[in-house]
Formats: sequence, structure tokens, C-alpha cells
Amino acid sequence: MKRKERIKLWLAEVRAPFLVLAVLLVAIGLAFGWKYHPAGTTFNPLNALLLMIGVVSSHISVNLFNEYSDNQSRIDHHTQRTPFSGGSGVLSSGKLSSNSVFRAAVASLMLALAIGIYFAITVHWLIFVLAGLGSFSILFYTNILAKLQLGELFSGLTLGTFVVLGSYVVMTARPGIAVTELFPTDVLLMSIPPGILTALLLLINEFPDVEADKLGGRKHLVIWLGRKKAAYVYTLGMVATFGTIIGAALFNLVSPWFMLALLPMPLAYKASLGAIRHGHDTPNLVPALGMNVLTVLGTDLFIAVAVVLETL
Repeated sequence: MKRKERIKLWLAEVRAPFLVLAVLLVAIGLAFGWKYHPAGTTFNPLNALLLMIGVVSSHISVNLFNEYSDNQSRIDHHTQRTPFSGGSGVLSSGKLSSNSVFRAAVASLMLALAIGIYFAITVHWLIFVLAGLGSFSILFYTNILAKLQLGELFSGLTLGTFVVLGSYVVMTARPGIAVTELFPTDVLLMSIPPGILTALLLLINEFPDVEADKLGGRKHLVIWLGRKKAAYVYTLGMVATFGTIIGAALFNLVSPWFMLALLPMPLAYKASLGAIRHGHDTPNLVPALGMNVLTVLGTDLFIAVAVVLETL
């Protein structure tokens, strides 16, 4: 196999386009870190780079372990694949070996953990807790969390809220600071919408895979609730996401600039409507899946932009 073709296969296997989510989550934390970095100190670009590498590596690890697991359980051999769900199809096609994917998953997780431990030692012990929970979510998503209706929750926390909070801690904290003194109100509040959105990203992407996931032994929220009820849960999640932003701004808990993050609301409305109307019809659900991705990435982006604008 030519090198160029192999690179393309690995980019597909790690689902490279979806790594933008990790980049934007870190960007929110970095923006808050820029806003609140301690007086008399400078913004540390090396820490920012290491942080980005660590979080992207952890996201790669999530994707690779998921691909490996779904191939081993043969879920990927039964999914109705869409541009947004159903896996990459690379492993099930036999173009890469399971062993190579597993080794890459472990290597990317070890890299992420090493960076997390470095920050836990040099910056604050809370990073060890956040990195540990993230590793637990990566390693036990398929065998435990996805069978106990906890996969969406842990994904939202570890690849959403905790990334924002952890990124902020890395850029602003010092050893010995009490956890209760680490986070300003706006940082805490604006870490909530990205967490909900990550959970919703996973939730709606499970709709096309219900039958295949059942065969693989999973019992996530869409299987447990059924597609119709899950669609309403998805819609309520969108309401909670934008309600948090609106409420925080109206009560002057965050800057009015954060209202910019409401711009993707029309896309969220269309995604919710699509989930309710077409949850059982994958071809007609695909536009809603696309709207959901744009909602998630757009909202995270505008939250980061809002932080930057309020510091100018």
C-alpha cells in the first residue's frame, strides 16, 4: 500500500474531521485562560500546545477504541453507515488490521495520559482527576458505560465540560490552590453547554445504529427509551443548552457577548425537528445529523469567540 493511501486510511480511521470538536473545546478553555491568567504572569504557549496535543490524542484514542470494539463485536458489519455515524468502515473492510488499530489506540491514550500527569504534577492535582475520569470513559465506554445508559453522560462530561475546565486550569492554576477558588462563575457556567452538546452529538448519532448496537450487546439511551422518547430527550437537551446561555446572560452572570452562541439555534431547531419526525428513517434523518454537527461546533466556536471579544 502506498504511503499516501495509508495516511488517508488512518485519517479516516481516527475520524479526523470530528477532531475539530476537541480543538474547539480546548479553544474555549484557552480563551478563558487568556482572560484570567494571573497578574504578573504570561500566557504559556508551550502549555497551550501540549494541552491541545493531549486532548486531541485522547479524542483519537476514543475513536480508535470505539472502532476496534465495534469491529470485534461486529457492530460495524451491521450498521447503516452515514457520513456522521456508523463508524469509518475501514476496519470492517479489512484495509487495516485490528492489532494495528488497538496499538494506535493505546499509544494515543498513553500520550494523552502522560501529558495529563505532567500537568497534574506541575500545575494542579485536579488535572489528574479529570484525566483519570477521561481515561476511564475511554477504556470502559463499550463494555460498561454503553450498557448502563451512562455513555452519553460520561462522553458529555469527559469530552465536553471537563475539557473546558481542565484547559482553563492548565493555563491559570498553581499548585496548592483550593479547588473552590479555581473557577470563576462564567467559566463554570459556560462549560455546561459544551458538555450537553457533546452528549447530544453521541445521542442523535446512535439513532441509525440501534439494531446493530443491540446485536453488539449495547443498551444506550436510544435503545432504552426508544427513538421517539430519545428524540424528545435530545430536544430538551438543546433547550437546556441554549437556556443556560440565555439565563446566564440575562442574569448578568456572563458577558452579553455570549449571546453570540445563540446563532446556531435555528440549526438546533431543525435537528430536533428532524430527530422527532425521522428518528426511524435514517435516510431522512441524515440532514438532522448534519445540522446537529454544525450546532455543536458552531456553539462551541461562538463561546470561544465571545470570551475573546469580551477581553478586547
